[in-house]
Parts: sequence; structure tokens; C-alpha cells
Amino acid sequence: MKSIVCSALALALTGSAAFAQDALPQQNNDWFTAAQAELARKAAVQPITKKARNVILLVADGNGVGTNYATRLFDGQQKGNFGDENVLAHETFPHLALAKTYNVNAQTPDSAGTGTAMHTGVKTKAGVIGVDETLNRGDCSQVEAATIANAAEVFSAMGKSVGVISTARLTHATPASAYAHAADRNFEDNSKLPEGCAVPDIAAQMIEAMMDGKIDIALGGGRRHFLPKDVTDEEGKGGKRTDGKNLIEDARAAGVQYVHDDETFKAAKLDGTPVLGLFESSHMKYEADRTGEPSLAEMTEAAIKALQTNDEGFFLTIEAGRVDHANHDGNLARVVRDGVAFADAVAKADELTNDEDTLIIVTADHEHAIAFQGYAGRGSDILGLSMKIDPAGVKALDEPNLAADGKPYTTAGYLNGTGTILTEDQDWFGTRPALTQEQAIDLDYVQQALIPMSSETHSGEDVAIYAKGPFAHLLNGTVEQNLVFHIMQHAASAE
Repeated sequence: MKSIVCSALALALTGSAAFAQDALPQQNNDWFTAAQAELARKAAVQPITKKARNVILLVADGNGVGTNYATRLFDGQQKGNFGDENVLAHETFPHLALAKTYNVNAQTPDSAGTGTAMHTGVKTKAGVIGVDETLNRGDCSQVEAATIANAAEVFSAMGKSVGVISTARLTHATPASAYAHAADRNFEDNSKLPEGCAVPDIAAQMIEAMMDGKIDIALGGGRRHFLPKDVTDEEGKGGKRTDGKNLIEDARAAGVQYVHDDETFKAAKLDGTPVLGLFESSHMKYEADRTGEPSLAEMTEAAIKALQTNDEGFFLTIEAGRVDHANHDGNLARVVRDGVAFADAVAKADELTNDEDTLIIVTADHEHAIAFQGYAGRGSDILGLSMKIDPAGVKALDEPNLAADGKPYTTAGYLNGTGTILTEDQDWFGTRPALTQEQAIDLDYVQQALIPMSSETHSGEDVAIYAKGPFAHLLNGTVEQNLVFHIMQHAASAE
């Protein structure tokens, strides 16, 4: 037996040597040459260890590896390709890690806890903002003792300008974690505070941070939390505050520029004068429905231009908040359109900055219960039906795969959510409809789901972190999510 093994090993080594000396038979294969070119590019990457003048954190809320995959295919298919060969802007970044997203008391995380991890360097409980895990959610009396420094406080103390952008409400969990301290993420205005709570609400904290020079530009939604309930905004919608405070007027009186739509946004001075943009009463519109308000890429461009006026540099946090909301609705068609808008914002941030002095980190706070199913042929519409593989070609056949019930199914679905099948009597034990491609790719289509829920949920798996610029090489392997903050702070303070 030993002699047989030795003979086989000798033969393998001889074959390897022959291939090492002569050209491999696959050397002209397109996949082979493309991989060789990619190898050369990766071999040329060198770590940048200069101090980062600027730090940009881009978070697509709910954009885990699966959701990102759906966006990649959608974007590529919209460009007329199969989709899977497509590369999104952040997927070109040279450094990559996986982040563990759990909260200290939650295997499946909440955005307040994950946002706090990335903006403070400390993992904490679900539902709390800018405080450590010693606080019991909802207990205002514990906020002072549990308070930890957040990104707005840390980077403004370095002399840097600070920007906060979100397509969600600016008082929502992820953007709020950059500047606020709250016992509950729902304390967006004073009407939600428990009786006797001495800690200001999140909207009030944001305006205070702008007045104190800790935030220089803030763009997003959430106008209602800054206005009294007896005051209507520019769109005729009422405020939520019960303390009579008009925080928008307070900001304007302090010299902050206020913008509320496309026109006022374009007219804003980007000369370092603080800017407050509130474009909707609640969240900003989905990208698929956007009218009268700037895109995420346009807000990113404006913020960078405004923040670049500071010689000490800036910190900018950008959230594509509505990727998360569309996932909760089980509406993948809107998920991927907001995902593409996020990739456009990444590209814009990269275009307007220099790798030598700007650290850019692109990630997500968590993933959703999205899943991809069946054996889809190449080019199956990521929003549509799973089509059969062509054994004699590349492109999928124009024939859907069928489940055991004899009906077609979509390429993507959700483990839980509102897409569960109901009978006419609203009983959960219904049967799947005979879905058509036209129905499946409709903008308002809700993917089929297994477990009935009023809203699809987050999931707990790791999310990707893409990075480039100073000290981006430190992001590698599988890491705790709070490491993101430590690398941003290290890069900005390196000697």
C-alpha cells in the first residue's frame, strides 16, 4: 500500500512540475485570465497607514450579505446583464471583514444596539442608544451613569466637522446612535418620554448637538418630531411635540440653515454654515417613489462639500434606512432599488475623496430573513420566477421551476412576514397562488413567506464590512461589530 501511495504522489508531483514549466491548458479561458488580472490587482494593494483626515461610515440598514446579493443581481440585470457578474461600488473596496451583529441581550439584533456598537465602540442592549448594557431599557434615571461617548462627541472633540445623513427619520435608531443618549429608541420626541424623565428626547438632543457644534450638517426625514402638535409643516402635516417647542425655529434662530425640499436643498450654502434638512414628516420616500426630495447620493455629495471646508477634516455617517423598511414589508422590489441608491452614494463618497486621507467603511447593521431558493438558471430575474437551467447553454430557459405543488416560485422569498398565504377567511393554512412573472416583478409585490408575521423580522447572521483608505486593512476576518468604531478612531488619531 505504501508503494502505491508513493507512486501516486510522485506522479502528481511530476504532473505539477510539467504544468509549472509549460502553459496550463486553461490559460486562454476567459475565467482564468480574469482571475489572473484580479490576482495582480490584489497583489498590488498596500496598506495605508497615514492618519485619516476624514472618516465616512456608510450603513445600509438591513443590507446583509443576502440583501446585498439581491441588489447586485438587480442592478446588473437592469443594465442588461445576467446580474451575478455585476460589481457594486463597495464590492470593489480592497479590504473585507464579517461583523457579528448580536446585541448583548439579543441573538437577533435591533438597530439601536447595532448602531450604538458602530458609533461608540461598545456593544449594548437592544433598543437603547448611546448607553452601555448596565441600563435597563426605558429607565431614564440610569442614562447618566450608563452614558458612553458617541461619534459626534468624539470626532468633534478632535476638531472635525460632523455630518449625519439618513433616508429614515434623523431621530431613528441608527442615525440617532451617532449623537444621542436615550433609554429607549422610541423617545424621538418629548411626547414619548415617561413621566419624570429628565433626559431630553432625541430630537431635542440633535438640535442641541448642532448648537454646540457637534453636528454641522444633518439631512433626512423626521420633521414631525421637531414641531409642536399644533403646528403644521410645509406639507400640511402636524408635529408630535407636546412641550410647545418648535425645534426648527430654535435652530434657525441659532444660525442653522433649514431646508425641506429639492429647491431649498439646492439653494443651501455649503460653506460651513450648519445645515438642517428635514425632507419628510416621517421617513423619506423610497427611491422608487422619490419626488421633491434629494437622493441619498445627492445628500452625500452636499454633505462632503460642506464638511470639506474644515481643514481638520470630518466624520460623516450615512444611512440608507429604507432598505430595512422595505425588507420588513417583504417588498423586495423596493429593497433593491434603495440598495442601488445606496451603492450610488458609496460611489459618490469615493469619487469626492482621496484614499490617502479618507477612511471609508461600508457595512450593514444586520440582515433580514431573506432567502434564495431552487436551482435558478443564469439570468433568472431576482425579483421574478426561478427559471430552469439550460444544460446546453448559459442563459436560463424560459420555463419556470415548479415546486411540489406544481406551481412556480420566485427566486427570492422570506422566512417570515406578511406574505404568508391566507384563505378567504384569513386562515393561515391557505394554498399558494399560481404566480405569474408579471405579478412577481410588480413594484408592489410582496414576496411569499413561510411564517405569518405582521412585519418581517431581522436575522442574526454576520454582515459584510467593506473598507478602503487609512488603516482599512485592519478590517479582516470575523470581528465584533463594535470594532468598526475603534478602527475609525484609530485611523483619525494615528500619529
